[in-house]
Amino acid sequence: MRIPSVYLKTALFTVVVPGTIAVGIPSLLARWRPHPQLPIRRRTGNIAGGLSLAAGVALYAQTVFQFGKGDGTPSPTDEPDELVTDGSYAHSRNPMYVGVLLIILGQALRHRSVSILWWGLGCWIGFHNRVIRYEEPHLAATYDDAYEQYCEQVPRWLPTSRRS
Repeated sequence: MRIPSVYLKTALFTVVVPGTIAVGIPSLLARWRPHPQLPIRRRTGNIAGGLSLAAGVALYAQTVFQFGKGDGTPSPTDEPDELVTDGSYAHSRNPMYVGVLLIILGQALRHRSVSILWWGLGCWIGFHNRVIRYEEPHLAATYDDAYEQYCEQVPRWLPTSRRS
């Protein structure tokens, strides 16, 4: 059974990549450049930031377990055997990235930091470019018609109310 090693590799990847992007760098930005601050009250920032952090962590964790069921990890070098289309992937083609962005947003709100908010915007642009330039062509080549049909039914980033 490979499952325990899948989750061990996932934990290592999570600490190194999303951990650095969503926690490490925002923490450094909060200390290095705490001003200008977002025009919200500390309590509001803490509550909204906490909710965003919790939602992001929950979404990321859910996607990790979905990848693990397919014997894969979030690492691009160790993807699942099958195309993952259930759970949160039934509503967004990239919920793992959305989870990371929610964690960054939560950090920005909790620290009331414009710098972290700009970091999050830069991350989203980087994620978007990676998705359209590498991940989508790779998945289309790997899964052919199944991926094309999936793309027609599920939006790239955020769920919409429109259903086919």
